[in-house]
Amino acid sequence: MRSTTVNEAFTTRTGIKVVASYDASSALMKQVEGGASADAFVSADLKWMDYGVEKKVINESTRINLLGNVLVLIAGKDFKIDHVDIEPGIDLAKFAGDGRIATGDVEQVPVGLCAKAELERLGVWPSVASKIANMVNIRAALVCTAIGDMPLGIVYATDAKIERRVKVVGVFPENPNDPIVYPVAATVNAKPGTAQYLAFLRSAEAKSIFEGYGFSVLAKPTLIE
Repeated sequence: MRSTTVNEAFTTRTGIKVVASYDASSALMKQVEGGASADAFVSADLKWMDYGVEKKVINESTRINLLGNVLVLIAGKDFKIDHVDIEPGIDLAKFAGDGRIATGDVEQVPVGLCAKAELERLGVWPSVASKIANMVNIRAALVCTAIGDMPLGIVYATDAKIERRVKVVGVFPENPNDPIVYPVAATVNAKPGTAQYLAFLRSAEAKSIFEGYGFSVLAKPTLIE
């Protein structure tokens, strides 16, 4: 049975329909900057929210750090390896064999930026850089790994959880100096009712849904009447 989403729960509670657009945070922010109609922006990293504030398309006073996540190494269900210890000096290129490792574009897409930063922190980026397949977004990286086009992928744990055709073979150690954080804020052109939506994202009901998808909830809870 499909799990209820936060947007569905909000609609059930308020009668207000939420129309969501999903893509790389970079692509979505560029759309907002270009004048696309949007009331709220949820980013998969801090950089693109900072960018929106700098470009004055985000209402900074509404900004909160909502969710946390972790980075994982995935493979197709039939991949011969079931567990990889993600540690300094790991030879990921060897595990990929003749194939490549799918993740988001390491220069633009949050998951790719995060993957590159973590591989650099582990001291293995030079040895694995040529193996990285830069995908347009995390969904593309998931699909390519799921169908076997790429033997391995680097994605967020929450995304791996909803793709039944992949398995998690390794978990990247959390970086306390650069955690994976999802901020949310209203845009400068947001409708008045957006505040109600942002408040719901911090409710106990939303927290339960987010945790069911594997997120950690960072925002302080708010009471919804």
